[in-house]
Amino acid sequence: MSRLVIDPITRIEGHLRIEAELEGNRVKSAYSSGTMVRGIEIILKGRDPREAWAFAQRICGVCTTVHAFASIRAVEDALKIKVPRNASLIRKLMIGTLFVHDHVVHFYHLHALDWVNPIQALKADPVKTSELAQKLSDYEKSSPSYFKEVQDKIRQQVERKQLGIFSRGYWDHPDYRLPPEANLMAVAHYLDALNWQTKIVQVHTIFGGKNPHPNFVVGGMACPIDLQSDTAINMDKLGRIKSLIDSMIEFVEKVYLPDLVAIASFYKDWFEKGEGVKNFLVLGEPEGDSHREGKFFIPPTFIRDRNLENYEDVDYSMIEEYVTHSYYKYSVGDERGLHPFEGETVLHYTGPEPPYQQLHVEGKYSWLKAPRYRGLPAEVGPLARILALYARNEHGARELVNSYLSKLGLPVNALYSTMGRTLARGIETYIYAHAMRSYYDQLVQNVKSGDSTTFNGEKWEPSTWEKDAKGLGLMEAPRGSLSHWVHIKDGKIANYQAVVPTTWNGSPRDAKGQPSPYEASLVGHELVNPKEPLEIIRTIHSFDPCLACAVHLYSDTEDTIIKIT
Repeated sequence: MSRLVIDPITRIEGHLRIEAELEGNRVKSAYSSGTMVRGIEIILKGRDPREAWAFAQRICGVCTTVHAFASIRAVEDALKIKVPRNASLIRKLMIGTLFVHDHVVHFYHLHALDWVNPIQALKADPVKTSELAQKLSDYEKSSPSYFKEVQDKIRQQVERKQLGIFSRGYWDHPDYRLPPEANLMAVAHYLDALNWQTKIVQVHTIFGGKNPHPNFVVGGMACPIDLQSDTAINMDKLGRIKSLIDSMIEFVEKVYLPDLVAIASFYKDWFEKGEGVKNFLVLGEPEGDSHREGKFFIPPTFIRDRNLENYEDVDYSMIEEYVTHSYYKYSVGDERGLHPFEGETVLHYTGPEPPYQQLHVEGKYSWLKAPRYRGLPAEVGPLARILALYARNEHGARELVNSYLSKLGLPVNALYSTMGRTLARGIETYIYAHAMRSYYDQLVQNVKSGDSTTFNGEKWEPSTWEKDAKGLGLMEAPRGSLSHWVHIKDGKIANYQAVVPTTWNGSPRDAKGQPSPYEASLVGHELVNPKEPLEIIRTIHSFDPCLACAVHLYSDTEDTIIKIT
């Protein structure tokens, strides 16, 4: 038995370490470790709850708005603040933009190079590449000259030995299967997506003033609507929003989804690998901003052991976090789980002294806690949401899933896999992009009818708050279910806990020894070459891991950690 270590395994936001026990070249067991600590919960204690979102939003700069939304919703829930419909619609447009942007960036810039070999694009015939692209869609950038231009750029980088964004890849690995023309097409669209994504985030700058980390406010949105003003949200800005939504839909339909299906067709066996724990959890995306209204765009759903016919509604009281194998300690003992409202964040490192070769996996080995629902590990994210929508037959998900699987000649069970996870993300992007048109139309109709309200200040002053209040803020973030839990006492935050997607998916084992989705999904993988563990990377990347929300560095002695001049 040998131990394979991959650290870091993520292309952005590192701090994720995977250690896999190998029997020969086969993964027998795996361990997922967050290698830094998150201290935001500690930082928020004692602060004004109205400013919590500004701190919580800094949990991550990648999925830039999700923690702000979850934080605001938690505080609004605790203080019983009703958000104006306009503000809720604006938030929905920003969330939709985030989903489309994040999923496209994940596919092209974080995951595509697990399947696409840019070096092989040099062998492609640009004319044949153009023919291939035009068979897939009528995307305007499909001429032979365009693909020749991209190919020349790649060649220049290779000849200068300056691969840049394509460096450090396992380009000699034998399991890259795309023909040269498909590689060239995918690389060209990789570069297109870089430019495209910089434009569509203008939705955030129009409504929130900037990106990343737009501006928000408890009780609504900080952007006023005034059709006669040059600085407020006016018809010119609303028109710009419409054109950006159109651009999102076009790119998703003409580039992203055709590329996804084309690439997947060469890796059909990956629809049989990398499933994980077989349980799937969706905490829910409210139709408005409050889960208490009982109306959801993505309904709270628990799917146990793949059973789509007998899906369950979610009971939020059944969520617990364990620290048995995490670098924390609980006052009640580390074998018990705590509900987030009673959650504790007490740092307790017991791992090996750096630098070290291997983790002490028999004890504590990660800075991530281990969330469990009804005592079970559960996968969160696009696959969980698509399965929930498929089971409930909402948003046309069943028809969409069946349509894309039929193109690949695959059954529904193919979704429970590494490539199934990637396909589900693409289908979800289509659903969110088209939902934005509905939210936009509702907002414009409200404005035309004379409703310009974006803020409710009735409970802005602390004198209007209850002395003791608890709130839950839910949001389905691109990477999975996100929940913020706040306890407000005498006008200040008494306790704050964030249970985040990567913590659900990438946690260590719990008190029962149950592995997380990351850990379970790797078991059984056969590695062609353990020195180039592409197979492990493919499956972990299919979850879209981002450890920013799960780990940070915090010093309670106020030491300078790093200084940059």
